[in-house]
Amino acid sequence: MEAKLVNPFVDALVAVMPQMGFDVPKRTGIGVASQTCTSLGVSIIVGFTKGLRGNVVYNMTEDAAKFIASKMMMGMPVDDLNDMAQSALSEMSNMLTANAATNLAGLGYEVDISTPSLTVGQDFKIKISNENYLVVKMDLGGQMMELNIAVQ
Repeated sequence: MEAKLVNPFVDALVAVMPQMGFDVPKRTGIGVASQTCTSLGVSIIVGFTKGLRGNVVYNMTEDAAKFIASKMMMGMPVDDLNDMAQSALSEMSNMLTANAATNLAGLGYEVDISTPSLTVGQDFKIKISNENYLVVKMDLGGQMMELNIAVQ
């Protein structure tokens, strides 16, 4: 997978998260995985089609998801991942993936994104590609998020 197809997703996270009150995210690691990712607790899957096909999975622990949802809801405490917290997380994934699609359009790729699918549970497998894909680990103010990016 070409870096030029991964950078739009990382750039989206770096551009969008500070607009929602987060510190500028920092990349803490990058690696390659094959076909499936293992849920860390909360995973949000967004597909994309047209000029490029694939999936991005925003993968995080439940504590990280609560932290993110709380920030998105103006600091309201999030003790459990109720419907409102899940909606905030899904909206975050929409904003990030739409920004990444805009970045990809700047590279000449037309991309449509799907509705996000949020899953809660730990240690289950999510098949996101038939091939290898990239995993980018990001630090969001002390909370970690994985970007699992499979582009064909």
